[in-house]
Amino acid sequence: MSTSTKKNTQTRFLRRGISKILWVPDLGDPKYPSRREINKAFNLTDAVSDIEGWALENDPIETPDMGSTFNSSIPGNDKAENSSLTFYEDRYSDAIEQQLPKGAKGYVVLLRKGDIPGSRSVDVFPVQVATRAATYSTGNEAAKFQVTFTITDEPSLDRPVPQVQHRPLPDEDCDTGHDHDHGDHDGDHVDVKVVSTTKTEATVHEHDADEG
Repeated sequence: MSTSTKKNTQTRFLRRGISKILWVPDLGDPKYPSRREINKAFNLTDAVSDIEGWALENDPIETPDMGSTFNSSIPGNDKAENSSLTFYEDRYSDAIEQQLPKGAKGYVVLLRKGDIPGSRSVDVFPVQVATRAATYSTGNEAAKFQVTFTITDEPSLDRPVPQVQHRPLPDEDCDTGHDHDHGDHDGDHVDVKVVSTTKTEATVHEHDADEG
């Protein structure tokens, strides 16, 4: 008798073209970046040629004892090593350099799986720019510069991607009884006064603007 086993499947992907790298000078709550903050962030993604670091690590404590020849260990302090982003250098624009001068403080926000609302795949690193230096080469390659960051506080990992905020259409609240002006007028207007609505017929008085 043969048994069949169903293989667990994954939707695997290439980070290039999917993951996003954002720079945000300030966040209200690093654990819950808002949709407004994500939308207004400076997008670094398309200019990044290389990325290094951006991981929370642990410094374990060894705990050997006389009862065993095995050197056991326990978790120690968490740490995040200095991390860097290498950018292609734009010949005419210095937009990225203006955003990331030496000493600048802010947040590098990594959307690992892209901008998928609800996905718990946002990593937020509080950082300060330690160095920014151009790289020089005589080889056949594009000009680049590297920005090195120090991690100034504990990063927030696996945070949810904020939901998209839907704006109501301009006419969605027309049923509330408010008048809306959607067009241009020539300068004249008509005042409409409803004298009575309790009877079957309502009396309506119209006044031209020129009559006062």
